[in-house]
Amino acid sequence: MKKLLCTIWVICMLVSLTACAAVTTPAPQEEPPAAGFNPALDTQTSCRITVAGSYDNFEALEAEFDRFNGIYPNVQLSYVKLDDYSNMLGTVLESNDRPNIFFSYTWMIGNEQYDPVIAHMEDLSDPALGMDLSCIRSGLINHDAEGRVMLVPVFSRTYGMLVNNDLFEKEGLGIPATWTELMAVCEEFRSKGYASPMMGFCLNSSSCFMNTVAYPLFTATLAENLEALALANELDPAAGEYMRPALETVEQLIRNECIDLSECDRIEDNYTQVILRFFEGDVPMMICTADTVSGTRKRESQSEAFTNAPFNYTFAPIPLTEEGGYFIDSPSIEFSVNKDCDDLDMTNEFMRFLVTNEELNEMASVKRLVTPTTDLSLDSVYAPFSQVSSDRIISPEVLGITDPLTVQIRLAAYQVGKGDITIDEAVTMYGSFE
Repeated sequence: MKKLLCTIWVICMLVSLTACAAVTTPAPQEEPPAAGFNPALDTQTSCRITVAGSYDNFEALEAEFDRFNGIYPNVQLSYVKLDDYSNMLGTVLESNDRPNIFFSYTWMIGNEQYDPVIAHMEDLSDPALGMDLSCIRSGLINHDAEGRVMLVPVFSRTYGMLVNNDLFEKEGLGIPATWTELMAVCEEFRSKGYASPMMGFCLNSSSCFMNTVAYPLFTATLAENLEALALANELDPAAGEYMRPALETVEQLIRNECIDLSECDRIEDNYTQVILRFFEGDVPMMICTADTVSGTRKRESQSEAFTNAPFNYTFAPIPLTEEGGYFIDSPSIEFSVNKDCDDLDMTNEFMRFLVTNEELNEMASVKRLVTPTTDLSLDSVYAPFSQVSSDRIISPEVLGITDPLTVQIRLAAYQVGKGDITIDEAVTMYGSFE
């Protein structure tokens, strides 16, 4: 009887505890809505949105189309490439097939040739649009004379060098952080049989390695002297003297045999061939821009040498001074909205969706370009740039660098690097390079 009573008592206690647990256990709570984009229009809206640009293809943007369709399933989005983009854009914007969104560039502002294009641009800083431009680094945003924002960066670029980290480790050398270290490292590589420790494209002036070296230094020089900047923008020959330090650096790299021009002349283009040459695995440092770096991920599998012997690589500032290199923080591709397009409300809704930390970072990751957002969540290949001190980050658009100025330093650096003219001649020719 006692055993039976004990058994009944235990069962009652268990039932009681189970009941208490059922009462006191909190009901599962719904997840709070994700922070970020919230739709402002009817999500069942049907319309078409076209983005026009100069890229052959744009997988990163098409991925954003898919993500947007998760919210607005009936909006048809497409990307089209325009042939002869710069010359045809104005005509296309006036046509019946005018795009909703189009690639735009800061150098269009103030250029009379592009006044018809500017006339179609919507002011994206208009508070009524609800676009949060604060997620973009302020140095990348261009304001016109009236304070309007007509272009929004979706990618940014910078200048530097691809570094074969495994090659440095194999030869027992450290990645150079100063000009003196760069000279010493190049000498060490040459002594170990590397014909050209640094390489880059140099068959013509467009995207030549000479400009990738000279432009950051010239920009830094002008940033320290606003009177010199004004002269340079006016193409005053007196500004030529401010090019001298940059041109001397280009000349030193070649004269000190850090770069073998004959080796560089074998690189046939400034994008695919630069990457594939670097992937051969015997180039310690390849000078280029982030636009070139964007093609590396896709071309890893296209390089037989890299496939057979992959290596770790990063993109780093060129240590042009004893204080290190520079982060030239400049827009790569910008978007503008055609204010005269069909379905303008939904077009602005897509732009509002795109211009967020999450989406801009996602696009940059897919395209392997530097994100324009404030959090600088860079692809690991760009990690060295996250270590550049703030006093060595220069935003040419904020500084007021104009496109005619950039033409002068690019052509001067190319001709000096090739040995076609001397530095003294280049200095006196400032303002006349075409």
